[in-house]
Amino acid sequence: MNGWGVRVIALLLIVASYWGCFQHGRSVERSECAKASAQRDSGDRLAEVLGERSAREEEQRRAQAQEEARAHAQEERTIADAGASGADAAGQRLRDDGAKLAASVSCTGTDTAAIARGQAATRAAMVLSDLLARADARAGELAKAYDRARIAGRTCEASYDALQRHQ
Repeated sequence: MNGWGVRVIALLLIVASYWGCFQHGRSVERSECAKASAQRDSGDRLAEVLGERSAREEEQRRAQAQEEARAHAQEERTIADAGASGADAAGQRLRDDGAKLAASVSCTGTDTAAIARGQAATRAAMVLSDLLARADARAGELAKAYDRARIAGRTCEASYDALQRHQ
C-alpha cells in the first residue's frame, strides 16, 4: 500500500473510533435515563400506593366513627324507651288515682244541698281527671318525640364531626 492508502485507513480508523465512542456515550446516556425514569416511576407508584392506603385508612376510620355514633344512638334510644315506659306506667297510676278520687268525691246523704254540691264536685273531679289523663298522654307523646329528635340530632352531629376530622 502506498502512503495514501495508509492515511485513508488511519483516517477511517480514527473516524470509526470516534463513531464508536459516540455510540457508547449515547448508550450509557440512554441507560442512565432509563434508570432515572424507572426510579421516578417506582417512586410515583410507591406514592400512589401510600396515598391509596392512607385514603382507605381514613375511609375505615370514618366508617368506624359513624358506626360508633349509630351504636351510641341505639343505646340512647333504648334508655329513652325504658324511661318512657316508666313514665307511662307512672302516668297510668296517676290517672287511676284521679279516677278513684273523682269516684270518691260523691257523697250520699239526705241533705239535698250537700248532694248537689257532691254531684258538682264529682263532675268537676271527673273533668279534671280526664283533663289530667289527656295532658299526661300528650306530654308522653311530646317527650318521646323530643327524645327521638335529640338522639337523631346528636347522631347526625357525631357523624358530621367524624367526617370533618383530619380534613
